[in-house]
Amino acid sequence: MNWINKLERKFGRYAIHNLMHYIIILYAVGFVLNLIAPGFYMEYLSLNANAILHGQIWRIVTFLLQPPDGSPIFIVFALYLYYMIGQNLEAAWGAFRFNLYFFTGVLFHLIAALIVYFLTGISFPIGTSYLNLSLFFAFAALYPNVEFLLFFVIPIKVKYLALLDGAFFAFTILQGILPAYAGGVFGIMYKADAIAAFVSLLNFLIFYVSSRNMKAYSPKEIRRKQAYKKQVHRAEHTYANGARHRCAVCGRTELDDPNLEFRYCTKCNGDYEYCQDHLFTHEHVK
Repeated sequence: MNWINKLERKFGRYAIHNLMHYIIILYAVGFVLNLIAPGFYMEYLSLNANAILHGQIWRIVTFLLQPPDGSPIFIVFALYLYYMIGQNLEAAWGAFRFNLYFFTGVLFHLIAALIVYFLTGISFPIGTSYLNLSLFFAFAALYPNVEFLLFFVIPIKVKYLALLDGAFFAFTILQGILPAYAGGVFGIMYKADAIAAFVSLLNFLIFYVSSRNMKAYSPKEIRRKQAYKKQVHRAEHTYANGARHRCAVCGRTELDDPNLEFRYCTKCNGDYEYCQDHLFTHEHVK
């Protein structure tokens, strides 16, 4: 059992269910706030390391008010996209693992802001962009063949978009390292972005390596577990003659022959149970 499983057994009951629902509300509030008072977020709510060290600890949470897009046209699509990503990750991993992944990303962003401050002496606010991209990486790892419409027209699989994001991350990190980008205020900005990109990528890699058996969270495996739960639920109800099992091909039950064994077929669409004679010979229901 890895460390995530141990944490889930101990603290799983404290997980926030439908976490992305609340995060999207924060993004929406932040978008409206930027329209009403454009400078308020940066002045009082952003992830400012110097302000946090001087007691404004609420910034550790309020920096999440920064929406993933500032355009009134695209904000709805951006919010829907990240809501869908978050809901699917929580459905696949469970509430605790998704909470852990998201809040570890928040913690890493705080660490990144502090590192930039201690290295440069300047508080450069780090927003939610890389945090959101780390969610996208996790989604692509679980659902690589899901297709998005690029520019609302071109269908492209998520795994290829993740490769583009990976290249963007690599370029961002290189910008913070190469001497050509080291001077002036822009040099500090490049370093801040590079550290934020690095810790977001690190969060994904740590979680991915710690959950090496990703097959357990694949869409196919999730559907199989859901089908199994339905089968178990059905098995709890007896047939009219008192039998608990009945073959979908020959109709025999355990009352006809106590030695018969029955199994559900995971390849059939629906809750179909078969006896041992027809489990491997029946025609699958599609």
